[in-house]
Amino acid sequence: MRGTVYHSIRRNAIPLMPRSLGGPLTGNSDSPVISVDRALRILMRMGEMPRGIALEELASDLDIPKSTLHRLLGALKHRGFAAQPEVNGPYFIGSQLLATAFRFHDDIDLRSMVHPLLADLRRVTDETVHVAILDAGEVVYLDKVEASGAIKLSSVIGGRNPAHSTGVGKALLAWTYPTDEALRAWATPRLPLRPATRHTLTSVPKLAAELDEVRRRGWATDLEENELGLRCVAVPLFLGRSAPAAAISVTGLKSRMTSARMTELAEALRSRVAEWAGSAT
Repeated sequence: MRGTVYHSIRRNAIPLMPRSLGGPLTGNSDSPVISVDRALRILMRMGEMPRGIALEELASDLDIPKSTLHRLLGALKHRGFAAQPEVNGPYFIGSQLLATAFRFHDDIDLRSMVHPLLADLRRVTDETVHVAILDAGEVVYLDKVEASGAIKLSSVIGGRNPAHSTGVGKALLAWTYPTDEALRAWATPRLPLRPATRHTLTSVPKLAAELDEVRRRGWATDLEENELGLRCVAVPLFLGRSAPAAAISVTGLKSRMTSARMTELAEALRSRVAEWAGSAT
């Protein structure tokens, strides 16, 4: 990976949270503290109902007795984590919960948060692992854990590369611009898309087709498209919103990254990152 120019980036510029990747407490999962579990399930269900939800519907959806549900909602309202603007009206997520979440994400240090995951992935794969975010037409590398071999990649923390020529970039573009129309709107002011190597996709229709495939299988590739001799697989990192907060890649020499190994690594990476995101959100 080539971008060796350092750029300063604000850590609080990390996109806020996509759709949850399946936290551990859903449905009637066992919990060591039932009342806490129920309160969390109430908040999760209200978070899916921006127009509010009635007490009866909450009780039915969550299989919680109405008397118990009423007491729990009373406690959540007391702390500002739930709101009921009208007597006997629907319940909403409360302003204190929103303020707490936004305050955390305004100051989130994604690099520190994700670094243990990168280190674990490097240990398992013995390949170089990156995490990057999308910044207009480029990706910015937030962190990198180098493989143990003698050959070191040229990518640097804070460095930039074109989004369309990198695995992390394609993983980010695929869900940030999930339709052909949205991708064209992103690409138009950046035309022509410049090639980093002879393998780079510079045609917007071909890039759109590639991103369709990325969304279908859940991971992206870089087949010497950014730097000759290097291949990578990358997956989006979702933290509560429909667009990814970042993308994580595993990069290695072409000689080691056969098609079969890339598929194996990609599926393992997708599973591990989804598991991590589920526990982090």
